[in-house]
Amino acid sequence: MSGAEPGRSVVITGMGAVTPSGIGVDGLWDAVVHGRSAIRRLDGPEFAALPVRIGGSIEGFSAEGLVPAGLARRLSPVQLWAIAAADEALRQAGIIGGSNAGDLTGAFAGDEDCAAVIAATGSGPVDAVQAATRALDAKGPRAVPLALAVHGAPDGAAALLSQRYGVTGPAQGVSATCASGAIALGEGLRRIRHGYADAVLVVGMEDCLGPVNLASNANLRALAAGYEGAPEQASRPFDRARAGFVMSQGAAAILLESAERAAARGGAPLAELAGFGASSDAYHATAPHPEGRGAARAVTQCLADAGASPEQVDHVNLHGTGTPAGDAAELAALERALGDRARTVPLTATKSSTGHLLGAAGVVEAIISVEALRSQRIPPTLNLTDPEFPDFDLVAGAAREVRLRAVLSTSFGFGGHNGAVLMREAGEVAAASRTTTKETR
Repeated sequence: MSGAEPGRSVVITGMGAVTPSGIGVDGLWDAVVHGRSAIRRLDGPEFAALPVRIGGSIEGFSAEGLVPAGLARRLSPVQLWAIAAADEALRQAGIIGGSNAGDLTGAFAGDEDCAAVIAATGSGPVDAVQAATRALDAKGPRAVPLALAVHGAPDGAAALLSQRYGVTGPAQGVSATCASGAIALGEGLRRIRHGYADAVLVVGMEDCLGPVNLASNANLRALAAGYEGAPEQASRPFDRARAGFVMSQGAAAILLESAERAAARGGAPLAELAGFGASSDAYHATAPHPEGRGAARAVTQCLADAGASPEQVDHVNLHGTGTPAGDAAELAALERALGDRARTVPLTATKSSTGHLLGAAGVVEAIISVEALRSQRIPPTLNLTDPEFPDFDLVAGAAREVRLRAVLSTSFGFGGHNGAVLMREAGEVAAASRTTTKETR
């Protein structure tokens, strides 16, 4: 591992996703860029009495062959999604091969101590805790699964992934409600930039699409409760008819590497993770600061960290959940942080397509931002038929082709958690890292 090098460039070399929009990054991006909604009606009997019966659920996922059958029975679905997303990211990066690679404990052979794992989640495997509570109430203490103590914590997936790939560097969970994914990416960036790791696997995961969490969020009036129209039209960020967010489940993974490490092993950067900022509102348990002060600080810090000016931001993937207060506060924050650029930079809110994956959202939307850079297309905001903020350039209707060099992605959450990350095109950093690697050999 290198010593502290604050100027080190950090690149994204692999991505993976298991989302309601699709299994795999290609499926996710195809759905989002072509304006398809993943929101469906929830028809199970457990949802019948709820005020909210819509959401984004995982369909078509199979864990067969992913892990041994005995382990699969002990894990929550969200942990299996996290493993599948991580495998996809490492396959794209060329760290592992094949669709079913068998023993993966040598994935980082020679660099085990220089790699780290961060699992981002707001709640962890809540289904396991709720099932164990029901078992305790119905059958007594001996019915509580042994595996709950091992795999039932928010950091459980990080431990599983470190064992799977033989990573002996730090493995931990990061929890900051809906900003968890962005903050985990930022912590990975810092570890690499300052020499504490050469590679960091960041996985965002969440499954709160059960009756307990749906009821709790509906009681907070955070969800689009009572919606009886077409499910795909329920998520309406920045529209006058917005009434709350729509819950989704899923997982996503990004492999971060120092540009030098990626170049030395022949890895192809997809984008540069160039900047990160984080803050707290210190204002309210659920409501954002109405003037967006904390969110603006996170964006300002992110741009300063990347050495970028507001004019150099070509596009913003907004947090944009569709809550009345949240959407207004976010645009106020952008004006504070970007000044006049806030009203001319193209914006989009892709939760209108994917739903809100909570702690996984920041990683999902970083992937969407990278794909926007790679394709030079901004995906549309769905259901924006009556914009409340017409002075802002919210992309709607269809994807827009734009020259993109840098994309900002924002994530905010209950408790006043704020995170922002900036992605840049990979071309310049890749060329620079190849030159640096050649000169230092």
